[in-house]
Amino acid sequence: MPKSAIVLDPAAQGATLTEEKFPLAYRTEFHDFSQRTSAQASWLIALRREGFTRFQETGFPTTHDEDWRFTNTSPITKTRFHLANADDSSVSAEDLKQEDLKQFGVANFACCLVFVNGRYSPRLSRIPALPKGVKLGGLAAQLAANETYVENHLGKYLNFRRDAFAALNTAFLEDGASLFVPRNTVVEEPIYVLYVSTSGKAALMDHPRNLIVAEAGSQATIVEDYVSLDNLEPAFSNTATELVAADNAVINHVMIVRENRQTNNISTLRIQQERSSNVSSHSILLGGGLVRNNVHPVLGGEGCECLINGLFMGNESQHLDNYMLVEHASPHCSSRQFYNGILAGQSHGVFHGRIIVHKDAQKTDAKQTNRNLLLSDDALIDTKPQLEIYADDVKCTHGATIGKLEAAALFYARSRGLDEASARHLLLLAFANECLERMNEGAVRDHVERLITEWLPNSTETAEKKSARQS
Repeated sequence: MPKSAIVLDPAAQGATLTEEKFPLAYRTEFHDFSQRTSAQASWLIALRREGFTRFQETGFPTTHDEDWRFTNTSPITKTRFHLANADDSSVSAEDLKQEDLKQFGVANFACCLVFVNGRYSPRLSRIPALPKGVKLGGLAAQLAANETYVENHLGKYLNFRRDAFAALNTAFLEDGASLFVPRNTVVEEPIYVLYVSTSGKAALMDHPRNLIVAEAGSQATIVEDYVSLDNLEPAFSNTATELVAADNAVINHVMIVRENRQTNNISTLRIQQERSSNVSSHSILLGGGLVRNNVHPVLGGEGCECLINGLFMGNESQHLDNYMLVEHASPHCSSRQFYNGILAGQSHGVFHGRIIVHKDAQKTDAKQTNRNLLLSDDALIDTKPQLEIYADDVKCTHGATIGKLEAAALFYARSRGLDEASARHLLLLAFANECLERMNEGAVRDHVERLITEWLPNSTETAEKKSARQS
């Protein structure tokens, strides 16, 4: 047996993993975490243990795993991360109001939940009066209150037996955003959830778990926004969201990742749709070092509609990986996937879109499109659209394009009086706006549009300007 091998406990059925795939430090962290949470509900403790057992069996994925063949997880596996404590004193209300941080969006939304290193901060949050029956807050508080909807749904949909990061999130499940919308209730204001990462002088990790349950006929919009403050050491944010849309529910979900280069962000959105429900997922990836965005909707009821819309914009040495798994499990359902990528510097983008049409999902209508712009010779994109069809009466299409800004379009813009940098900015903004146009108008779209516009000049800087700035 090699020196680096680890013999797991009996629960792992005698499997052996290398230290790289399963760092021993995670066992220590889980032991300490289990001791601290040992007085909680038995079903919750069992769920955590099942998650950690599965993580022990598989370990972290490597490039030998098909779903991770384009992404090297070593920035996570080779760093000794510690669980963040419950102290939110490292962030003040003034931090979120500073001029250079105003883009955090806290002031733009009436309803705002703030999490510091994965823990809910009532001090920084703002929850106005909500429609009768709506339950919103930190998941830890909902667990302590023994809310029935939490026990009925938490852990029932996320496939942590297949995904190591989902298993790790389940093992350390403790807090996150929790939303329950009762039957035929409309939440008019967007629910804005801000996750602030602050590693300081230690490499910290957090594992937020979000639960969104929308009963029949309900409507709501939820925004998850991930940012960083003072990350001097590497940070690891591993988030999982379970979203349940009952019959005829209409849910908009928006995720924004714009952390600094020291932060590794893994996020998984698992969507369960029932009859005639309509769910839109919008992912905007602008920051972070290693970023992995998993979106997994299951169209489980007849007549469902699902939109998966995304934009990833990379610069410097960022790695932005998007993995989409859409399962059509019932007939007469429709899904649309549109992902655009803009990559500059030495950034690396990945799009792996997989549509599975199960045997009973007749009359499926599914479309998948990935479009990418490379702004430098060193930027790289790996794209893999994929269809698996087991029904015989379907309409499915998929495709991908990779290119640079068209010289003819750039020439036309410059012929109208724009300089080269302005012309490039205009064309890139038009390309990014394809994503924005699929979002509903309002505060959320305005917030995202501002973030995209602020990002673009970084990738359109001319060589002369860059040289002058660096000197």
